[in-house]
Amino acid sequence: MGRLDNKVAVITGAASGIGLATAVRFAGEGAAVVIGDLNREGGEATVRQCKENGGRAVFQLCNVQTESDIKALIDRAVSEFGKLDIIFNNAGLGGAVGTIEETTVENWDKTQAILLRAVFIGMKYAVPEMKKSGGGSIISTASVAGLRGGAGPHSYSAAKAAVINLTRSVALEVGEHKIRVNCICPGGINTPLLSNRIPGGQSTTEMFLSQIQAIKRAGHPDDIANMALFLASDDSEWVTGTAMVVDGGLTAGGAVFGAQASSQMPTIPGGFAGPSFESKV
Repeated sequence: MGRLDNKVAVITGAASGIGLATAVRFAGEGAAVVIGDLNREGGEATVRQCKENGGRAVFQLCNVQTESDIKALIDRAVSEFGKLDIIFNNAGLGGAVGTIEETTVENWDKTQAILLRAVFIGMKYAVPEMKKSGGGSIISTASVAGLRGGAGPHSYSAAKAAVINLTRSVALEVGEHKIRVNCICPGGINTPLLSNRIPGGQSTTEMFLSQIQAIKRAGHPDDIANMALFLASDDSEWVTGTAMVVDGGLTAGGAVFGAQASSQMPTIPGGFAGPSFESKV
């Protein structure tokens, strides 16, 4: 307890899944948290859980495709709690789904805007406030799909690979200001982002994910929240420019695990996989 005492954090996509788990964990460790999400009902529920866990939190409606919405989240942190120490660029979706021939330019661009451009914007507006605070931690959600082929749709994979390299390049720029920049590469995590798109829902997703990596259980949001807490806390003060893989050994399996996953994966409808609270089969 208390690893984030007196810290102020902004988390996007915090109404469910990884963002929700991380917000509650940060609050329990002493942080004040600004919850950003399109899902008002879910975001306000996250605020309640943060408060029940002993922390302070506020919700702000945020569409990460909109620059002004992301800036407003950071402004809210400063106006509400006095500063910004941590930003977790976490909002995401599956985005454009299908073969390269089926993928429309519109869906490709929308995916990139949410998964990559929003991370850039979050970094852009967080850095000046962190300089004022004497340092900080920028964390972004990447993916094992950014490290290897066959682990995600094309546009999703391209965006996540770009997040990893953007993390490295920005880390080099801002390190002298004691601002750390890292990303997390989750493996198969059972969240609504995935389970809401798979016939059979959470239980089917849990069963499938338990078979595709060395540790024979599905990943859960708390697994990623644990890593986010480390990166947000002073425990990681000499860690920057990294892509922290949290995947139960999935990427250690190489092409063999990729082939197994392809054969076992339930069929996901093509087109565009939107926000988890909008995407139900």
